[in-house]
Amino acid sequence: MNTLTDLSSPPSTETAEADSAPFFIRGQVVEGAEQIHRSRDLGVSFATPKLDLNSLVHPRTELPPLLNTPLSEIIDFLVESGQRLCDPNNEHVQACIDRMAKVSLAPRGVIEHQMLHATEYLDKKVLMEVVEQNFPNPKALDEWVPHTDHQGRRSFIRAYAPRLIHVLPGNSPGMGIRSIAQSALVKSVSLFKMASADPFSTTAFLRTMAEIDPNHPVVQSMSAIYWRGGDDAVERVLYRPQYFDKLVAWGGGDAINNVMKYIGPGFQLVSFDPKTSISMVGREAFASDETLAEAAEFNARDVSILNQEACVCSRFTFLEATPEEGDRYAEVLAERLRIDRTGEGTPRPLDRELKEQIDVLRMMDDDYAVFGKTDGRGVAIRSEEPVDFHPLRKTSNVVCVPDLMEAMKYVNVATQTVGVYPFDRMPSLRDHLASGGAQRVVRLGEAGPAAIGNPHDAMYPLHRFVHWMANEDGVEGQ
Repeated sequence: MNTLTDLSSPPSTETAEADSAPFFIRGQVVEGAEQIHRSRDLGVSFATPKLDLNSLVHPRTELPPLLNTPLSEIIDFLVESGQRLCDPNNEHVQACIDRMAKVSLAPRGVIEHQMLHATEYLDKKVLMEVVEQNFPNPKALDEWVPHTDHQGRRSFIRAYAPRLIHVLPGNSPGMGIRSIAQSALVKSVSLFKMASADPFSTTAFLRTMAEIDPNHPVVQSMSAIYWRGGDDAVERVLYRPQYFDKLVAWGGGDAINNVMKYIGPGFQLVSFDPKTSISMVGREAFASDETLAEAAEFNARDVSILNQEACVCSRFTFLEATPEEGDRYAEVLAERLRIDRTGEGTPRPLDRELKEQIDVLRMMDDDYAVFGKTDGRGVAIRSEEPVDFHPLRKTSNVVCVPDLMEAMKYVNVATQTVGVYPFDRMPSLRDHLASGGAQRVVRLGEAGPAAIGNPHDAMYPLHRFVHWMANEDGVEGQ
């Protein structure tokens, strides 16, 4: 295999100031500060060991460590790990929170909230339901399941343990926990590429697991490292079918476009593309002051999830209203957005470019109305067409339409979640939303945690992860 002998940076005065982001490679913690990187969002330095690519590949001549570990045992281990992660004395998690607060746009309170609730995924009932929703016959994960077709042809089917590279997102440490758990459930050999906005959490989770049992097959199947996305010297070596089956990629358009060039025969992409979520609010919201306040509260909840960092957060609200009614709604929405829902404390203000764009709209009062301040606590912008920028940091664009069906022209394959109010209008909208490309319809205010085991981004991910294998054994009676 090609190796990368030395990717270390030259000596730098930054090294002493940079937080350490160690690697975790198949049960072993790898410390070092040979390489200095900067986080994507804030430009804060962090230090990592140099890369040894040979250590990251599990030879295909060796069976995956988890292959013959019963699914029930894997789930028990994940549950125990979740309990350890919840322990307030877990030094790895606490150090992770301290370091993430320096490199992430999210306030410390939001990071703590995410870490606390992410472990809810490591629950026995949750994990079993995820498996059962993804696999009609979960036995295929543990054994070769016999099948005979209508012509008498006998087969054995196996959801075989895959070899996966995960390109993790940087906007939610909970995805590290989910990705580890999902990888374990399909018994994969997994390499996690951490993001510069979060080069800490996945290693912290794996270190906690290793303290339970460093030789457990789950631990021996997992590695987590960081390299700069787009580094061809690394990716042209690792992104090959002789080493891995599939690339599971989260990220923005540039990140997805970068990995696409490596996809070819034998090396597949399971992509969680960049998505935008929206809200749809019917004229029924104006039936009374109470219904208006209710709709605005539900809307604010969906905007504010994870400080509006995740794809599931609402960014555009399509409102059946006149501009005057839209102003009334947007004013109430802006007030509700300013509520601190996760103990985030003092938020970071909007970046200069976004602030300037909103301030320009504030002066165009014939076409736009802006409610709230650009201080990161919440802004609502009323318009008759969607704004041409991406709302961030608790910013909602309220677009007035004469009928919610008129909003369908703005729905496309990049539309992830649609929150609807009043709730009884969902059945009349969902076919049109699905036809436009949307992937999930929920009650307004419930865009957050999805129903357990449901499709994500229009697919059942675990079903896509595995290597489906058939062993055909002739015709019965012959």
